[in-house]
Amino acid sequence: MNGKLYLCATPIGNLGDVSPRCLEVFNSVDIIAAEDTRRTLQLLNHFEISKPLTSYHEHNKREKGEYIISLLKNGKNAVLVSDAGTPAISDPGEDLVKLCIENDIDVTSIPGPVAGINALILSGLSTRRFAFEGFLSVNKRHRKEHLESVKNDMRTLIFYEAPHKLKNTLADMENAFGSDRRIALARELTKIHEEVRRCTIGEAVKFYSENNPRGEYVLIIEGAQEIENNEENIWEDISVKDHVNKYIAEGMTSKDAIKKTALDRKLPKRDVYNEYHKE
Repeated sequence: MNGKLYLCATPIGNLGDVSPRCLEVFNSVDIIAAEDTRRTLQLLNHFEISKPLTSYHEHNKREKGEYIISLLKNGKNAVLVSDAGTPAISDPGEDLVKLCIENDIDVTSIPGPVAGINALILSGLSTRRFAFEGFLSVNKRHRKEHLESVKNDMRTLIFYEAPHKLKNTLADMENAFGSDRRIALARELTKIHEEVRRCTIGEAVKFYSENNPRGEYVLIIEGAQEIENNEENIWEDISVKDHVNKYIAEGMTSKDAIKKTALDRKLPKRDVYNEYHKE
């Protein structure tokens, strides 16, 4: 009979956030797979838990994935944890989950802290619809392409960023989203020096040109629609054709420009299409 894989969320800062159920599972399984065994060992030692540890991270996920699957097939139960927070979100844990599913091995989650969600609900920005974008590429071109692809997204956007990359990322965000787009920069979440800086992207660029970033960041960016909703209706003074051409000039295809214009004006796409192509 196969064992079970438990995806356990661990604290992102405050050890008091670990759940009793998480500790119960730690004590009951045969092995714990961790992204950073040293960090996980500190957590286990704090709660006086002694269990075998094995590393599982981006650089060994293929061979270690097969090893963990072999243990599970032999009836062993295992826990997967990330450095902090919920595993399998923007980390190699998703590959292990897929392997378990392919091998008919049960997977369950032990819920707990998620940095992105904590930052979102503290941001003051819309939580109605949001998109998790994870880490941006270290490659400048890929980073810019990523930001360009989401600049017109109407949902609130969630990014993770390391302190040594923050200034470059904010500069690229200013170029893609503009200076006036609102942003919340959350750091040291759940810790004593927790901070959420709520401002515009332009203000964030200025602040961090004078202050060095410290700690891991979660960046919450307001969606494009939120900006439009905060502005006066500027479409009344231009024609449908000029409205469509404005978006085409900004790089949209005619199809997307017609769709966006119809959304702005709350008109059927067919009406906008006919008006645009009318001689």
